Amino acid sequence: MDVRRYLLVLDMDLLAVDEQCERGPVSYLVARQEHERCEVVVLSLVTDQRQSATEMLIFAGIGRMPIAPPPDAGIKAVAEHRMDLAIHYLKVIGCEASGLVSDEDLVDAVRSETSARDYDGVIVAVGRPGGRGLTRALHLDPLHQLRRRWGKRLIVCQPGAT
Repeated sequence: MDVRRYLLVLDMDLLAVDEQCERGPVSYLVARQEHERCEVVVLSLVTDQRQSATEMLIFAGIGRMPIAPPPDAGIKAVAEHRMDLAIHYLKVIGCEASGLVSDEDLVDAVRSETSARDYDGVIVAVGRPGGRGLTRALHLDPLHQLRRRWGKRLIVCQPGAT
């Protein structure tokens, strides 16, 4: 059975984002596991907010409380906690999983990691990818930048996106 390596980029709880997407990261990887072994590197982005409004709405919608680090934890500890939980969930579904934390923005973090290792695909599951208005219209926002590099090998799960 082939082994495929995926980079999973998160800035929020993996299960919460999976619940809100038609085909979330966990669902996608479970389906892939039927045909290939998956190795997943979780790239947890350090964000300046403890929990986004989007993430809080997701938790409210699925009727569960978020599992969070202690309230006095710094923002890097929050990203590490998110990464550790995602690694645990991925191992439960049968993926080989490891992780890292980055304080770079979405595009720079993905570029840094994908220049250091080869990946068969990138799964972006972030609540706030950045880029609005004119930036998005001109396709200069982060998701379009990543799409130019990764094409169909970029899987985007964005809660609340229409």
